[in-house]
Amino acid sequence: MKANIKDFAPSWFASVMGTGALALVSKAYSSKLPALSEFAEFLVYLNTLLFFVLLVPWLLRWVKHTENALSDLKHPMVSHFYGTIAVAMLVLSADYLLILKKTAIAKAFWIPGTALTIFFALLIPYLMFVEKEIDLKAVTPAWFIPPVGLIVIPLGGSGLISSFSGAVKDIAYAVNYFAWGAGFFLYLGLFAIVFFRLIRHEPMPSGIAPAIWINLGPIGAGTSTLYALVKTSEFLTVKEPFFAFGLIFWGFGVWWLAMAIIMTLYYIRKLTLPYSLAWWAFIFPLGAYVSATHNVGTTLGISVIDSFGFALYWLLLVMWLVTGVKTVKHVLLE
Repeated sequence: MKANIKDFAPSWFASVMGTGALALVSKAYSSKLPALSEFAEFLVYLNTLLFFVLLVPWLLRWVKHTENALSDLKHPMVSHFYGTIAVAMLVLSADYLLILKKTAIAKAFWIPGTALTIFFALLIPYLMFVEKEIDLKAVTPAWFIPPVGLIVIPLGGSGLISSFSGAVKDIAYAVNYFAWGAGFFLYLGLFAIVFFRLIRHEPMPSGIAPAIWINLGPIGAGTSTLYALVKTSEFLTVKEPFFAFGLIFWGFGVWWLAMAIIMTLYYIRKLTLPYSLAWWAFIFPLGAYVSATHNVGTTLGISVIDSFGFALYWLLLVMWLVTGVKTVKHVLLE
């Protein structure tokens, strides 16, 4: 157990992110299949348990193996996964707000999750900025995690704005819009760097190949949270241009989804795709994109898009089950 704590990977919280995303889209598509509503509620409770179980070794590692934790924090590739604990809290906040309708618990996750997300979104890029040199091969789509965290803040935050009043409500508006804007433009800058790496350098190692799917995270979450913010913003009287932009942003995701599938097949056929914790990179990004597809389809009244999202939902469910089973086997056999 001591060795496990010492080597505990910060990326474990990606499993909470993925399970929470599955819960949200299960609830969304319960309109087509009512049984998915109960499944979504079950996933929220399972995800809460998973979060607190993982929190124990995460904290113990900082207490008992501080040097190892700091070493990972300064690593140009591993450090970005530290943001997953904060994003996991934000996803749980959205789960409790949108599925279980428990505003108080949603706030209890959202407030510290938001603070921690902003902290990592500043700290991790800062640590990269002051490095003398970073090898191009250390650049992966995992670099999108800090901006994704910022973009996810309005996922539950937009729905919580109305629960505040006075100056606190104004602050909530400011935080949500700051987070989306900062996350979106950070994503654009990092996307150019990651795209350059994918073209200029050899393919990523097989162990982190699923990271290619991470790009669906900012696209999917960015579309969904933009729609959520616009819908809840009382000061916006003209909302259609924002919805149109969301449709365009979602459209880019169609291209990336196809590319992610093609690249995954390339690894399976030409290289290899062994199980690792990186497999959770399949889940949250796809879940975020499925959610965006549902939001775009229902908001704009384009049923074919919503139906496309429902088809993707089943792919997401299968991938979550396969990844979950492999993760449990990995833990039991470790």
